[in-house]
Amino acid sequence: MSLLRIEHLQKKFGDTLVLDDISLDIEKGDVYGILGLSGAGKSTLVRCINGLERPTSGGIYFKDQLISSNETKPDKKTREKIAMIFQGFGLLEQRNALDNVHLAYEVGDEKDPDKSKSRELLKKVGLEDKESSYPSELSGGQKQRVAIARALALKPEVLLCDEATSALDAETSSQILALLKQLNQEIGLTIIIISHQMSVIEDISNKVAIIDQAKIVEQGYLSDVFLNPQTQIAKRLIYAGHVNTKLDDEKLIRLIFNGDVDSPIISNIVQEAGILVSIYYADTKVIEEKVYGQLILKLPSYKKDIDKLEKYLRLKKVTYKEVSKNELV
Repeated sequence: MSLLRIEHLQKKFGDTLVLDDISLDIEKGDVYGILGLSGAGKSTLVRCINGLERPTSGGIYFKDQLISSNETKPDKKTREKIAMIFQGFGLLEQRNALDNVHLAYEVGDEKDPDKSKSRELLKKVGLEDKESSYPSELSGGQKQRVAIARALALKPEVLLCDEATSALDAETSSQILALLKQLNQEIGLTIIIISHQMSVIEDISNKVAIIDQAKIVEQGYLSDVFLNPQTQIAKRLIYAGHVNTKLDDEKLIRLIFNGDVDSPIISNIVQEAGILVSIYYADTKVIEEKVYGQLILKLPSYKKDIDKLEKYLRLKKVTYKEVSKNELV
């Protein structure tokens, strides 16, 4: 049974269609990435999930109970089970870190009269020494940790993260993502993370959906989508920053590693097959404790060398596919 199920969700603002026939199944324990460019509809989807927007049609189900539709909004109990953190942190400037966390207990059903629970949550996110600090005295990463602690106060089962690391530098972003992954593993927190950056999604997600122009164009296990993107937008997001205008119209070959290949394949191609190749894109990822990776190579000029390379790759059981420049941008 899905923990959170979205069925044929549509959202319009006037005549503008923002979400079109969105369907997703999110299981307990998933870290589900929603990836897309700005304006694709990602944030609107999150606002429908947490009840800030009502869908035009379709529905959202939490534990098989309809919680959001054109006529239904999540009740208070359900809203407490689906918490959210934001790009802008959402802290109150006039409250210190401890009191910002404690705010959740002031508005929720669970209470914390001596603030001991709030202190414990600050400790969980590594900020036990910052309880008296105000937001203006905290770094961006520390502010987001306070926001995460507050989101955990009412013991949610789902945490929505709307571009939660976009305002942070790369190192701090990695630290926040590591904290979210730790919470997922330690307390079984289901996480939905919204981002326009593949690097954020691939760091912690096990599943991903790609939204483009209001529609989901690809979805599935991260390893499958990462290794074999089917749509132009997926390729654009995955290869962003790697494949550039230096590519010409000659054929390229894409090698796919699924965790089984650990030999130095490029040096072996040169030494054993006697073929020179140029690397245009190279990347490896650790996904669910397995190493996945891919290389995009410029093929040799002569057909006999291409045939020799393909024979060598088949012999070494390396998955490959010939691609063109247009397939990568």
